[in-house]
Amino acid sequence: MTLTKAHIVERLFAKNLFSKTESSPISGRLFELLKQSLEHGEDILINRFGKFCVREKLQRRVRKPQTGEPVTLRPRRVVTFKYAGSSRMKLNPEQEARDA
Repeated sequence: MTLTKAHIVERLFAKNLFSKTESSPISGRLFELLKQSLEHGEDILINRFGKFCVREKLQRRVRKPQTGEPVTLRPRRVVTFKYAGSSRMKLNPEQEARDA
């Protein structure tokens, strides 16, 4: 299942943290702040979850897979995500046992 904005609002409401009418604008504002930060090139660190980083990609030449024709990709910015160590261990508990 994909976690959507509607699911987040529903879960905030289900845990009695906020009413449903309060939850929707709060989550909307949170995502708007996250988007604005990334648009300004700022990294977003969420403790014990991970870090969203804006990375600059340089112009480069690639080939179209269908035709083999060379194409130049423009320079661009992309968002990357790196899990926090604690999150990574919860996703791969068997790896923690091997590494120990």
